[in-house]
Amino acid sequence: MHEDPPQTVKPTRAGAEAQPPAPRADVWPDEAHLDALAADLSALGARLRQDDPAGDLAHLRRIAAAGRACTLIGVGATALGWLPLAVIGLALGRFARWTMIGHHVGHRGYDRVGGPAGKGFGEGARRLIDWFDWLVPAAWKHEHNVLHHYRLNEARDPDLVEANLDWLRRKPWPVAAKVAVVAFFSMTWRWSYYAPNTLAELHRPPTAPGEDPAERGVATWDPRRPAGRALWLQSLLPYGLVHVLLFPALFLPLGVNVAVGALVASALAELITNLHTFLVIVPNHVGRDLWRFDQPARGKRDFLIRQVLGSANYRTGGSVNDFLHGFLNYQIEHHLWPDLPMRAYARAQPEVAALCAQHGVPYVQESVWRRLVKTVRVMVGVDAMRRAPVASAAQA
Repeated sequence: MHEDPPQTVKPTRAGAEAQPPAPRADVWPDEAHLDALAADLSALGARLRQDDPAGDLAHLRRIAAAGRACTLIGVGATALGWLPLAVIGLALGRFARWTMIGHHVGHRGYDRVGGPAGKGFGEGARRLIDWFDWLVPAAWKHEHNVLHHYRLNEARDPDLVEANLDWLRRKPWPVAAKVAVVAFFSMTWRWSYYAPNTLAELHRPPTAPGEDPAERGVATWDPRRPAGRALWLQSLLPYGLVHVLLFPALFLPLGVNVAVGALVASALAELITNLHTFLVIVPNHVGRDLWRFDQPARGKRDFLIRQVLGSANYRTGGSVNDFLHGFLNYQIEHHLWPDLPMRAYARAQPEVAALCAQHGVPYVQESVWRRLVKTVRVMVGVDAMRRAPVASAAQA
């Protein structure tokens, strides 16, 4: 689905500073080394933005085609009564449309290479064509592109898992019971968490000083409120009716049994899509080896450093591997430069890792399964994230 990225050139910045120590995830790095890393990352970002590989747009089209092919395979298998293949095909199609198409186009990653414009993508009547999901694209762009990316791991980050699950962390329940709660949410989270939470953020007034972070992400389901009406009218009812009623009804000419099979396939695909997206999205910024920040970032230097120290990559490289991770295995590079095409992250990843090693700054990269374990341990209160020194937020 994408060619191997061209060989990268090793960083050439001549560091005059003393050789940095080996990175340690449990110690805040030396500020001088962070300054040097931020300067090199800034230069790398400027170079990446000047690149205009002709293959970036073609790669997006191949990813989109692969996602549609998965959906078509799912539809065909549904008609033939091949339930396992139907579920896998439908689930992968839904997964691809969010994690790779809606996500990266919505970040305007393809505006500069002649691709679909991020502004207006999936909004209005184009929602049915561009990206039809539980999530309302305008709400997703506000909650994710603006608040999450530019408030990463701060109290105002609406996706700060440790804060959002503080209520569960504090419960005096057995760990097994807490894990069961996490498992339930992982099977439903696109409609039980993301759809209402993104709409609540879109409709909420500016955060009041001193607001309890635990109350920040409370989703509204009340149809008397603007966010509640939007949730039911723009999210739950449209998506539910299409996939629960319309999709099975299309198979009625083939018989009632086939239509019932279509309903079962669609429901199971929804379950699998929730689990798959939870697996590759949620652990990206959670773990006892990642950092939280008690003060807002100040300046570009602070922003760049926080994306590295507050994010984790999964295993990178390989067409199938990257596709199944939704290109979210390049999370550090994506957070450094969210408006770049997917293949740009594959090109940048070796250089970012080398720069971090050069300056003695941790670059966290593990399998998605190891990251999931570390995430669940934070969710249930066994572990806690590291808290950055407040003084670091004052760096310009």
